[in-house]
Amino acid sequence: MTPKAIDVKTLKNYELEIKFNNGEIKIFDVKPYFKFAVFNELKEKEKFEKVKIAGLSIEWENGADICPDELYNNSI
Repeated sequence: MTPKAIDVKTLKNYELEIKFNNGEIKIFDVKPYFKFAVFNELKEKEKFEKVKIAGLSIEWENGADICPDELYNNSI
């Protein structure tokens, strides 16, 4: 089972620090997702910084979210 995101913080350069319920803390780069319309508006720092925990993963006010598997597996 994929670990659940339990805390998220924004970092410089459109990256997120994510803490998972297995104790791991990983960094996720959001920049590659800007090619998708729903993520493109997150280039505005004010909107990007409004990320929050939602269910098993994260989401922004505009409805953009990341699949829990993708969030965990594509973080370093």
